[in-house]
Amino acid sequence: MNKIYTILWVCLLHVSVLCAQQPADFVNPFIGTSNYGATYPGPIAPRGMASISPFNVAGPQNMPLEKDSRWLSNPYVNENTFLTGFSQVNLSGVGCPDLGVLLLMPTTGDLETDHLKYGTTYSNEVAKTAYYSTTLDKYNVKGEFTASKRVGVSKFTFPKGKSNVLLNLGLGLTNEEGAMVKIVSNTEIEGMRSVGSFCYNSPEAAYPVYFVAKFSKPADTFGVWKKPETYEGVEAQWMAYNGKTRIMKNATRMVVGNEIGSYFTYHFDKEATVEVHIGVSYVSIANARENLARETENKSFETVYQETYDKWNTLLSRIKVEGGSKDDKTIFYTALYHTLIHPNTLNDSNGQYPEIKTGKIGTTEGTRFTVFSLWDTYRNLHQLMSLVYPQQQSDMVKSMIDMYDENGWLPKWELNSTETFTMVGDPASIVITDTYLKGIRDFDVEKAYEAMLKSADQIENNPVRPGLKSYIENGYLPAKSGGSVSTTEEYNTADYAIALLAKELGKKEDYKRFKQRSLSYKNLFDPKFGLLRPKNADGSWYEPFDPDAGANFSKNVGFIEGNAWQYAFMVPHDMKGLMRLMGGHKQFSKNLQHVFDTDKFDMANEPDIAYPYLFNYVKGQEWRSQKMVHELVREYFQNKPAGLPGNDDTGTMSAWLVYSMMGIYPISPGETTYAITTPMFDKITIQLSSKYYQNSELVIKKGGASTGNISKILKNGKRHKGYFIDHKSLVNSRELEIILK
Repeated sequence: MNKIYTILWVCLLHVSVLCAQQPADFVNPFIGTSNYGATYPGPIAPRGMASISPFNVAGPQNMPLEKDSRWLSNPYVNENTFLTGFSQVNLSGVGCPDLGVLLLMPTTGDLETDHLKYGTTYSNEVAKTAYYSTTLDKYNVKGEFTASKRVGVSKFTFPKGKSNVLLNLGLGLTNEEGAMVKIVSNTEIEGMRSVGSFCYNSPEAAYPVYFVAKFSKPADTFGVWKKPETYEGVEAQWMAYNGKTRIMKNATRMVVGNEIGSYFTYHFDKEATVEVHIGVSYVSIANARENLARETENKSFETVYQETYDKWNTLLSRIKVEGGSKDDKTIFYTALYHTLIHPNTLNDSNGQYPEIKTGKIGTTEGTRFTVFSLWDTYRNLHQLMSLVYPQQQSDMVKSMIDMYDENGWLPKWELNSTETFTMVGDPASIVITDTYLKGIRDFDVEKAYEAMLKSADQIENNPVRPGLKSYIENGYLPAKSGGSVSTTEEYNTADYAIALLAKELGKKEDYKRFKQRSLSYKNLFDPKFGLLRPKNADGSWYEPFDPDAGANFSKNVGFIEGNAWQYAFMVPHDMKGLMRLMGGHKQFSKNLQHVFDTDKFDMANEPDIAYPYLFNYVKGQEWRSQKMVHELVREYFQNKPAGLPGNDDTGTMSAWLVYSMMGIYPISPGETTYAITTPMFDKITIQLSSKYYQNSELVIKKGGASTGNISKILKNGKRHKGYFIDHKSLVNSRELEIILK
């Protein structure tokens, strides 16, 4: 007893390291669960395959499950109040629906299989790193959840009486239907659910997610339900009914259908707990069972939770921050947490994974990553991985190259070994170049370069770069192609990245060719507006032209998810050239400030995400970047459910925040340059990988006044000129100190 009191007393004095709050303790998974952030509060292991989310987007109190609703790209919305289960595989921060399936649901009393009837309100939510819990009001059941990499672990505390655990395979976010379930025994269920058709445009459509569910207590009774589209005739003589639903009690045969599920029923004479471990796989039921056995079999809920918490804390501790408020640390570490969800693991514990397009099963010795939302993440997330988690980034590039081997193309927006071809551009080329130039070179760069050239040069049947013929011949895509200005700029950015890698590899002619191609955006600059503008195939300007049209998902011929202002400066590789087109530094700065002054800047979208840092290119105007970044962080990133500006886009918005709070930002994707701004902590210590970097850590410090603009920058105690720093110079420095006025 004396020992306990001693520990508590030391904790109160904040002396013991053991009692200090760890980085993982600052994570608030509720951040981003409102305002279309599309995150979820349930548990996942770092880059996990399995994840658990409360599912509250289908119910009479809130809304019907309609696939075209913007709310339904994610399984959980903070404002919703009607819960129908806990999904076992989910996507974080995306704008299109998929996954959100395998819904586990505890109930009490008589069996009910209609989710609109068994759904309930809920209360007492708790969400933290590797853990979520809530109370289901209708049933007085407490649900607790954690996860390993490939297994979701649920723990239900039931009151005395009759209780049920339902596994609903008909409900979910995916646009595909179809499932299979088989009850193996009174403690085990196996099956499959079809998912896919992300953003409604995946040419490969459906693919399976397999599962095995094991229960800690044997069921007293069990069965399967199936809701047929028609139900008539002689079958009525031997089928049991629940409305129009067929209930197959004690069924152990495989059941296939769209609206199907299984149930385990218990009769408890006192309060009791049941744990359910659900292993998943994209290869087979056998692999799902092996994943479960290797990761969580014979482990308690508490053990799995602690193991996953420790893994999170180890990764989050790669960056230690000092100073700042508790809210500052919370939004920072939650953002870092969100960057470590996607890309996530695709391969099973035995290394197997489904190859893209081939239909074969591949095997990896490392990690095969999936969910490459590259139109978003090429801008900052992969740069953050290269700096802080370079081994992960190396495996991500290797995964991309393997996809080229399997599919014939580098990924564009890959999801569980299906290529969705969502969004525009050729982003994988940018990521690969950026990674290689950062010094992460343990991958086959020649094969990567070969793949990049194929995407950039193959005119016919090129799914990565539609309209390439016109782009090469005219220097732009014609207006009729849709998103012509946006796509031209994206191709320019990719071509510049290819030029940089060509130069590094000594391919001089390729360097010249792609460097020239990367400047073709100039063909679309209209001096009348001082903006890029869509052109027709014959070289005439497209009419009518409204520079403001296209924002907030409204239609615009020349732009994808944005307007002319939000794409006006999206040529980060040629800021000097753009300045000349706009009339010089003064007009450039004026135009840029106009974007912010007239509310044309969109913090929730990628095309203009680097704008706040562009004032660093204008001598004497750097203070504007410092002011703007600080204001944007305070306005859009907060410790509350609506604490993200919009879709997290698989961690892209979160990566922007992490960089911005550290005082650096990768200003030009593909290049190795960071823009410097004011850090929001007194001290940031980044642990560096000894495999890729010579120093063990990098320290960024804020000195001088607690607030204000930068007066000088010191690198290892010596004056650093300008407001940019190269990656190599940064990681080879011991300390970067930013002194405020």
